[in-house]
Amino acid sequence: MREIVKKHKRKRNLEDYVIDTITCIVYLFFTFICVYPFYYIFINTISANNLSERGKVLFWPIGIHFNNYISVLKIPGLFSALKISVARTVIGTIVTVFIAAFLGYMFTKESMWKRKFWYRFVVATMYFNAGIIPWYITMRNLHLTNNFWGYILPLAVSPFYIVLCKTFVESIPGELQDAAEIDGAGTLKIFFQIITPLIKPILATVAIFTAVTQWNAFQDTLLLVTDKRLYTLQFTLYQYINQASSLKSLANSNASSAQMAASLAHSQTATSIRMTVTIVVVAPIILIYPIFQRFFVKGIMIGAVKG
Repeated sequence: MREIVKKHKRKRNLEDYVIDTITCIVYLFFTFICVYPFYYIFINTISANNLSERGKVLFWPIGIHFNNYISVLKIPGLFSALKISVARTVIGTIVTVFIAAFLGYMFTKESMWKRKFWYRFVVATMYFNAGIIPWYITMRNLHLTNNFWGYILPLAVSPFYIVLCKTFVESIPGELQDAAEIDGAGTLKIFFQIITPLIKPILATVAIFTAVTQWNAFQDTLLLVTDKRLYTLQFTLYQYINQASSLKSLANSNASSAQMAASLAHSQTATSIRMTVTIVVVAPIILIYPIFQRFFVKGIMIGAVKG
């Protein structure tokens, strides 16, 4: 058999090698475009701040130091904000994934009361947005201002994720559910013991999308929260960047923050601070993504095949 395969194997010519070389060069170019911005930001965070400010650091760090990261760790309320960001990311992801999976499963059941109506009603919200002011008034009337659940509940039901989960569930043979119903299994038992293990790829996909959204969000903090105990990491760093970029904003901050920012202004630049904050915010998501990558590709492809 091996002899037959070798016999019919086409001999590579110069054209094949040229095409392979061009393909490798093109992919290396796009890889460089994707990777270099992160690399550039990182080497500037550990290089001499005066050289980084003047754009002298391009391909390798100069005057390596880690004072920028040490200074960021000294931001007042940083660890409290980190706890809030981690809590909203973990809890928000779990809640959103569960609701998307369960509603996606229920919308595939013919026995659901007014199934088509509720599905179309949910999907319609993808195309209509009332705007920030009606949204804020609604949140205030629901007592979700200065409330941790204001981070969780508005993002709990996502039509896009529900559609992905529904499409994925439809790819599962219906005979599995029919056999479980014959054996006396109820809706919840079928969902948790049969459906959930089979839709792990799409659950991982939704989890990645939701976690990134929750981790990077700061506008809801800006609009809904005045209690500093509920500030998220992104909002705290956002304030820190503004203070570093414009010393005028220090007049509106408390005394301890003003003293800290004034002392840092002599040793740091706005550029070094912005880049350091960027690394601090982006690094956790970059480190977590490879864990879910093998589920992500399969989940998004299968979930997008049908409409």
